[in-house]
Parts: sequence; structure tokens; C-alpha cells
Amino acid sequence: MSAPAFHPHDHSHCVHDALSEAERLCTARSVRLTEIRRRVLELVWSSHKPLGAYDILDRLTAEGHKPAPPTVYRALEFLLEQKLIHRIASRNAFIGCSHPGAPHAGYFLLCTTCGNAEEIGNSVPLAQAVAAAAGLAEFLVESQTLELAGTCRHCRHD
Repeated sequence: MSAPAFHPHDHSHCVHDALSEAERLCTARSVRLTEIRRRVLELVWSSHKPLGAYDILDRLTAEGHKPAPPTVYRALEFLLEQKLIHRIASRNAFIGCSHPGAPHAGYFLLCTTCGNAEEIGNSVPLAQAVAAAAGLAEFLVESQTLELAGTCRHCRHD
């Protein structure tokens, strides 16, 4: 069983909505959400904890599949290219994208106690601060992912 989300909710709705949106976006983009890509996306969304490629491979193997590591990496690469998932660099792991249809920066709260992660919606003040800092340095930002590590409210109150 996965640890509770930062904001308690019925996570099965998250998974269902994410898969439905992925199918819609892939159809609109004329790309194929193959069975293995869909299953990898479903596994990434199965928890609020970012999953590594080998965690995904282990789960697929436990289900009776026999994918080679490159198959999982190719599926993850496709999901990243389609902006259906994000890579959490500090954990070398992946988490589902909460807003796959909209361009946005990736801002994440990462609990160092339970391992859960939550994507922060587009924060205008945060985006403006990043843009201002980059502008002062005359730096052109091409992509941004911000990972904030700390302790979620559930872990602080346990």
C-alpha cells in the first residue's frame, strides 16, 4: 500500500484520469500509446513515490512479463517526450505529470521521510522569480525542474 498523498484523496481517480488523458493526448498527437507504454505509465502513477526504471522492471517481471531493461527505458523515454511523466533527477526516478496537456515547469515537493512526491501547479510567483534570476544572469532557460526536499505534513505529525 502506498503512503498517503500530501493531500488525501482517492488515488484510483488520479490513475484513471492520467491514463485517459494520456490516451487522448497520444491520439491527438498521432503517436502510439502501446500496451507496454500504457502499463509503464500506469505503474508510474500507481503511487505518489517516484519509481526508478528497475523498480518498474521488477513489477513487470512480477506480473509475468519478461521485458528487457531497454524496453522499459524506451517506454520511459516516450512518456518523457510526450510530457506524460517527469524525471526526478535527485532520485533517478519518474513520476506522473499532473498537467500533461499544458506547457509548464516541473516544481516538486519531495518528502525525505515517506518518499512521496507532489507536483506543484504552475506557481506564477516562483516562475517569475526563476525568470528574473535567469534574466539577471543573462541566461536563457530551456527547461526547468525544481525539486524541494523536506518533510510532508503527514510525516511531521506521525
